[in-house]
Amino acid sequence: MKAIDEQFVSSDKALASTLMKKLASMTLDKSRSVREHIMEMRDIAAKLKSLKVEISESFFVHFILNSLPSEYTPFKISYNTHKEEWSINELLTMCVQEEERLKHETPESVHLVTHGLFEPKEAIGK
Repeated sequence: MKAIDEQFVSSDKALASTLMKKLASMTLDKSRSVREHIMEMRDIAAKLKSLKVEISESFFVHFILNSLPSEYTPFKISYNTHKEEWSINELLTMCVQEEERLKHETPESVHLVTHGLFEPKEAIGK
């Protein structure tokens, strides 16, 4: 019986290690929403907690912020300059709002860049 218990302990340690590596390597990409990204990170943190690997909420908020791409840099700076700390739920809400803001901002920026690139060539050819 003791051998079986030891096997489960070593299996739990291996799983915790795998989950920690996955969590550490996660970054938000265009294939999913920020909500899905944060929820997946939260699920991994919950699994780690069940394996007795605790992550403080404050640390986890910073960890999630660091997993966001460069488009979120002003958002991260804003968080870091405020005295208040957010809970995971507050961070989730704020990130979803920021994602929506970025979606509305991005098409205009892309249009301006592409318009600016092609205009001089047309002007030269005329």
